[in-house]
Amino acid sequence: VEVKIEVVIPEKERSKEEMSPNGKASPLIYKVNGTARHYHLEEHPIASNPYHNPKDVVEASVCHVKDLENGQMREVDLGCGKALLIKESGEFHAMGHKCPHYGAPLVKGVLSKGRVRCPWHGACFNIGTGDIEDFPGLDSLPRFQVKIEKEKVYIRASKQALQTQRRTKMMAKCISLSNYNLSSTNVLIIGAGAAGLVCAETLRQEGFSDRIVMCTMDRHLPYDRPKLSKSMDSHPEQIALRPKEFFRTYDIEVLTEMQVAAVDIKNKTAVFKDGFKMEYNKLLIATGNTPKALSCKGKEVENVFNIRTPEDANRVVKLATSKNVVIVGASFLGMEVAAYLAERAHSVSLVELEEVPFKKFLGERVGRAVMKMFESNRVKFYMQTEVSELREQEGKLKEVVLKSGKVLRADVCVVGVGAVPATGFLKQSGINIDSKGFIVVNKMMQTNIPGVFAAGDAVTFPLALRNNKKVNVPHWQMAHMHGRIAALNMLAHGMEISTVPYLWTAMFGKSIRYAGHGEGFDDVVIQGDLDELKFVAFYTK
Repeated sequence: VEVKIEVVIPEKERSKEEMSPNGKASPLIYKVNGTARHYHLEEHPIASNPYHNPKDVVEASVCHVKDLENGQMREVDLGCGKALLIKESGEFHAMGHKCPHYGAPLVKGVLSKGRVRCPWHGACFNIGTGDIEDFPGLDSLPRFQVKIEKEKVYIRASKQALQTQRRTKMMAKCISLSNYNLSSTNVLIIGAGAAGLVCAETLRQEGFSDRIVMCTMDRHLPYDRPKLSKSMDSHPEQIALRPKEFFRTYDIEVLTEMQVAAVDIKNKTAVFKDGFKMEYNKLLIATGNTPKALSCKGKEVENVFNIRTPEDANRVVKLATSKNVVIVGASFLGMEVAAYLAERAHSVSLVELEEVPFKKFLGERVGRAVMKMFESNRVKFYMQTEVSELREQEGKLKEVVLKSGKVLRADVCVVGVGAVPATGFLKQSGINIDSKGFIVVNKMMQTNIPGVFAAGDAVTFPLALRNNKKVNVPHWQMAHMHGRIAALNMLAHGMEISTVPYLWTAMFGKSIRYAGHGEGFDDVVIQGDLDELKFVAFYTK
């Protein structure tokens, strides 16, 4: 059953701010006493019969009511799939048992204050609705009906939901796309990473039905960028965040291989490198960062890579197999690439200016323990030095010369010496940018220009848990949340960011997870065994 609701608003109550660029009012927004209100598309099925196809439904008794204490979770089997059964405050809830991000078993996660947090990467789900409330990941969890009869707990679930273990929130579609002027959009999103995609999806989830255009310099639709260094032989379609059909279904237009050269805030226009111009009503800048290149002699030699695209990662794996690899920079990217190539390459050498990897971020002791793990996996370190020259033979890389005088054989070189925000095109725009090139935003992800928002790796924002200190947090999880907050505030929800930063890395089967923002620590308190890499480190001041 499809129910269509049209709201007709008296002409005088329409606000100019809510007009779409082609002069039609955005149909799902109206104003009451000067505040914007939004119709939310109802995403919960009608309660009397939530399952349309009776053959798709399974009902099973899963336990006795006394089998679970308050605050406990249990994975239960319904015969054709599993569910997560939860008891909190005397009530039972049932939902999907796997995190939609990478499939982690949620029963091993943490249940707290009505939310389950994933044990692997910290995504968080509301037990009452199944909705995702902290990231990474895009989908929510399916919820299942629970009933109690004669002291027994029964779960009624859709077989399909038990199989897929994920639920995409209901979204609006664009009304009458055919009426649009090609060179104007209501919302323009520059950048198609996690922040840009989550912004677009959140707008549709909240019932926004006007035009949304995303543009990206990449040739691919949004993909899972952390996998470029963690799983280097992944192909673009394997790591796509959403399939092509998704963007068609929800009318999210993506312009690939399109670079914005300037933003004219006075005329609300983005100017592209090829001269094309696009007007916008609201703008999100989520351009991420640009990797720093080496400045040494021979830097233009072939087979030297910054890993920016799936093609870069695939090419490095191909060139490195059974050959000599030099990695410059013991950054997260550099170390993950070293770990990935260690088994595949003939040799892996890592060059770094500091004395220990991750010293500034994880401290010297943790850094040394990680370094030891790498050395036991045949990775050779050249610390406190840098590259002075890249030497070639017939145009291709042959040797990497260090300032210490050491010469390393190299068939391929990966550069991971940090990055700078990709904000050069905003220099003359009037948008506030700090001395390092980061876009300055408030807790609502708004810049100093009304209607212009920014998100992701290219921003500094006030971090609630550090007394609103302005910080740059280039984490995948944080980019998702920035995108969500920006979208809600484009719709005038007045939502502030209060998320705890979270990041993970995986090397040689060991996973390091980091929560918080330890910048400026002067003491590290370690519990557990560093040598065995079974420890917790607290960064304190």
